[in-house]
Amino acid sequence: MNQLSDQDQEFLKHKKKQLLYSKGENLFKQGAFATYVMYVQSGLVKVYLQTAPNKCINIRIAKPGDFLAFSSVFGEDFYTYSTVAIKDAEICMIDKEGLKELLHHNNEFAMRITTNNFKCEAHLFNLISSISQKQMRGKLATALIYLSAPEFLKEDIFSHLTRQDVAEFATITTESAIRFLKEFEKENMVKLTGKEIEIIDYPRLEEIAQKG
Repeated sequence: MNQLSDQDQEFLKHKKKQLLYSKGENLFKQGAFATYVMYVQSGLVKVYLQTAPNKCINIRIAKPGDFLAFSSVFGEDFYTYSTVAIKDAEICMIDKEGLKELLHHNNEFAMRITTNNFKCEAHLFNLISSISQKQMRGKLATALIYLSAPEFLKEDIFSHLTRQDVAEFATITTESAIRFLKEFEKENMVKLTGKEIEIIDYPRLEEIAQKG
């Protein structure tokens, strides 16, 4: 949002407020009333679905520049997923009606958000495909490739994730994730150092992800 004009920045100044969330703190919970759209100024936020009392599916990582609960601008009254800071995060909470007004008169801003939402949608289709069609090794390979994107690696992503988090991105059990990570290491596809996971053979891991 730093690319907005001074006039738009001034307009939004009266429609938003800044909050700091510590690592491990929930921004909002699935099913709660959606009062604001949230914009990640800094930090990292895990987006997940609560599918059972003790079962989650991690959907994506929201990074600086990403919006959360954007669908509430268009009439979604309740949050459809939960979010938690996995790294201390500065969040801009924006009034829904104020953001909608800005989108109506700033076409360039609306197009940038539409492009970002398209990327998120493409990732969701890939996630659904992985869940429904792939074996566990393929699911884990897909998750590792997603988490090893340059924008996440520069944030030292794996230092902020537990093995359970990684497993929930792959929609497999923690035990299975640990076992297959060790297999990938023995096959010289990844290097494990504490919490860190480094992909050292992308082509082979991508082949496993594609074949499922």
